[in-house]
Amino acid sequence: MLLCIDCGNTNTVFSIWDGTRFLCTLRTSTHHARTADAYFTWYSTLVSHYGIDAKITDVIISSTVPRVVFNLRVFADRFFGCRPLVVGKPECALPIPPRVDAGTTVGPDRLVNAAGAFDRHGGDLIVVDFGTATTFDVVAADGAYVGGVIAPGVNLSLEALHMGAAALPHVDISMPDKVIGTNTVQCIQSGIFWGYVGLVQGICDRVRAEYGRPMKTIATGGLAALFQSNVDLFDTFEDDLTMHGLTVIHDYNTTQG
Repeated sequence: MLLCIDCGNTNTVFSIWDGTRFLCTLRTSTHHARTADAYFTWYSTLVSHYGIDAKITDVIISSTVPRVVFNLRVFADRFFGCRPLVVGKPECALPIPPRVDAGTTVGPDRLVNAAGAFDRHGGDLIVVDFGTATTFDVVAADGAYVGGVIAPGVNLSLEALHMGAAALPHVDISMPDKVIGTNTVQCIQSGIFWGYVGLVQGICDRVRAEYGRPMKTIATGGLAALFQSNVDLFDTFEDDLTMHGLTVIHDYNTTQG
């Protein structure tokens, strides 16, 4: 079985893939000092709790936090006896290499999202990922990542607003009942929610105009469901897009090997 690990700036997600479906998805906070033993203690406890008998034979890692990769490599080697594939490293081939400026390093999560989205939907896509940052990834007709946009994430913006303005409270993001708030919390919620609706719509419109071809918009990431359920922004929402992309890249490397 394949263990897919997606390490983001805020959370790290582990999913077990049996070749046809994900048996479970486990989530923990990202912490660069977490040791291989600590990962295994947490992982084995939850797998046992869910009653999953999974013999892991392969591991693939996507990490936007370089400092955690070493301990995840040790985790895979020590407890599963395998050398993990790490997206973005030379030994991990991509189905279609990105086409960006020479010398540019593309985030592994963006390469993985491009691979997963292309496998499911074909090319000419905008993938919007609501993570610590809100990213827009453009996937060409042949599946190559060809560029995108990076904006501050929703929760990051809320935190910055709270920290930068002493009189403003920290609030949870939700769709307000009305645009014009009549108290401070409603005003902040309206500004964040409708502000990001406008940001997504505006950027996607400009990307389509510049790209010059019809494009589908795919949403993923923690807060994508909130926007998808309330506003008609995307053609589809997929909460497992990154994990699916990891299986696609692993399968490509296995087949090529």
